[in-house]
Amino acid sequence: MHANAAMSLIIEDEAQIRSFLRISFEANGYSVLEARLAEDGLLLAGTRRPDLVVLDLGLPDMDGSQVIERLREWSDVPILILSARHEERDKVRALDAGANDYVTKPAGIHELMARVRVLLHEKPAQEMASARFEHGELQVDLSRREVQVGGAPVALTRKEYELLRLLVQHAGRVVTHQQMLKTLWGPSFAGETHYLRVLVSALRQKLGDDPSDPRYIVTEQGVGYRLLD
Repeated sequence: MHANAAMSLIIEDEAQIRSFLRISFEANGYSVLEARLAEDGLLLAGTRRPDLVVLDLGLPDMDGSQVIERLREWSDVPILILSARHEERDKVRALDAGANDYVTKPAGIHELMARVRVLLHEKPAQEMASARFEHGELQVDLSRREVQVGGAPVALTRKEYELLRLLVQHAGRVVTHQQMLKTLWGPSFAGETHYLRVLVSALRQKLGDDPSDPRYIVTEQGVGYRLLD
């Protein structure tokens, strides 16, 4: 284990899952802290300042959404939810509370590690504002407001570009419907998901992205959208 390895805090009440996660994270070069209870996890988060928190929602002493809210009172540490809860309302509640990503149990370790790498290497949004984003044939230069696919420029409307910029700033992470609607149209449009569906469809068409086999924009059913990174 390298001395400067990123530190992950796993808050999970099932010992078998904690053990599996510890082995997997350490095999990928991360150092690991463990907590069975929410209060112990919050204490470790405050004293050891981990680089990432992996959080189960169904803890014995506190609901995971409360843990997220407590953490977000003082920390912007990336939070990855790993939970057996698969209902849309649970995902939306956790993401709106401040979680960065959500993976449903049982999770494939390769996907989980990919999500972890995205969260640990993500640049703050203010740094991304002058950065270039590339994935496959898609290239986005946020400083110049230029979008290309396969080297050919793509003409976007103002709203289409704002949507793409929002996805780029959160590349690899789920952006919820509410987050998108509030950012693009304002708080009073938080429930107008049909506006968003039309806009996403138009953007996908211009990028040559097939929603049934996406190269760029993935639909997180009932929750939001994620730009592949």
